[in-house]
This record gives sequence, C-alpha cells and structure tokens, in this order.
Amino acid sequence: MIEPFTRHPAQVGETYGGHMKTAFGFGFAMIGAGVACVLHGLFPFMFTTTGSRCVERLHTRMSRRNAKAHSHGAAPMKAVADAER
Repeated sequence: MIEPFTRHPAQVGETYGGHMKTAFGFGFAMIGAGVACVLHGLFPFMFTTTGSRCVERLHTRMSRRNAKAHSHGAAPMKAVADAER
C-alpha cells in the first residue's frame, strides 16, 4: 500500500516528505506566477516580468535538483519519466 507513495520519490533520491516539500514549493510558486500572469493579461502594466522570472528560477532549481539527485545515484529524470509511461 505504501509503495506507490514512495516509488517515485525514491527514484529521484528523496523521501516521501522531502519530495512533498519540494513539489509543494514548485506548485505554490507556479500558482503565484499563474495569478500574476492572469493579472498581467488584464493589466499589462502589472507583473511585467514575474512569470518569466518564476519560470527561470524554477528551471534553475529543477536543473540543480536533478544534477544533485543524479550525482547521488538517482535515475536521471528522463529515465524516470520514460519508466513511468
């Protein structure tokens, strides 16, 4: 019963709790950037760079996270994604 909750975190070198914390951080950042993008669409003078800066920050975080996980023996993210299909 627990295995479905721990398989993917283990594949990327994380515990369930650590993976949840990371996923929540990414998710809430994307929600915030999404709201800023919607507001920017309505009011073009607002949040002119918020969405793109968020994407750049998240890309940097994900790239570093993947490199760190891979250096600790975790499967590269592409291999994990391919295995889950």
